Amino acid sequence: MRFTSATALKLRIVCRGFSVHSHSITRLPYLIAMRRLDLRFVMLLAAVLLSACGSVVRRATSQFADNLTNAILDQDDPGTVRDGVPAYLLLIDGIIAGDVQNVDGLLAGSKLYGSYAGGFIDDPERAQRLAARSYDYAKRALCVREQALCIALDKPFDEFAAALEKSDKGDVATLYGFGSAWAGRIQVNAGDWNAIADLPKLQALLTRCISLDPHFDNGGAYLYLGVINSIRPASLGGKPDEGKQYFDKALELSGGRNQMVRVLYAQFYARLVFDQELHDQLLNQVLAADPVAPRLTLINMLAKRKAKALLESGKDYF
Repeated sequence: MRFTSATALKLRIVCRGFSVHSHSITRLPYLIAMRRLDLRFVMLLAAVLLSACGSVVRRATSQFADNLTNAILDQDDPGTVRDGVPAYLLLIDGIIAGDVQNVDGLLAGSKLYGSYAGGFIDDPERAQRLAARSYDYAKRALCVREQALCIALDKPFDEFAAALEKSDKGDVATLYGFGSAWAGRIQVNAGDWNAIADLPKLQALLTRCISLDPHFDNGGAYLYLGVINSIRPASLGGKPDEGKQYFDKALELSGGRNQMVRVLYAQFYARLVFDQELHDQLLNQVLAADPVAPRLTLINMLAKRKAKALLESGKDYF
């Protein structure tokens, strides 16, 4: 059987791009099957590439959020931060809204909101709203990373502690970020007994952070535990002696560069035990220290401002 050029042209049209000659007609089913296989491969490749692109975008978003937070913490002019951060809060809200499962982005947003609420806001109601946003972001990060622990937050203490014990060193950043936000929320709701009732769980969480990685955030968990144990005198159930040990450890692990440790040491422990000599010594060390330190400059500038106020009020306190 012979095929004319017209017949061959028709076959090419039917096959949509396959060049089919007389000797290859018997291969037509094979070619169609191969084309379907190619299509499936392309679809699979596209899915893989989209997933990879999503990972790249997520990493880029997390890196941006981290860089933004670190740039603010390295700022030596608190006034610039006070005036400029609100715009960045809205920006990071948008970043989080675009990737609600991004743990790093949620933790960065929580840290930024918490730092702003604790360092710059004097209005109690506004501070509570910002601290609540910080807590919400950190809790969402915890629920993505540690679902069982997230569920156990509202359970009795024993169930919470059991879930907490299952965490490992890879969870420290999330646990610590949540603990920081939790402490901030309790601080601005000091008159709310429901918030105060969370202190044992918060203390257990911070203790777990220490057991997993005592050096994380330059020993930041020790600082929070120092405050928690120095809120009440021993006669009312407080543990100021343990609080002092935690403060000393926080100073050691930060290399003495985090001046807010000395400020809180003076404010909570020294005043609680009426040790004016220690109180003034710590605060004068803050005023004499160089505030510039990686990721601590803004905190140290705020610490200097607070140290001056505590020294002045200390004249009447003691």
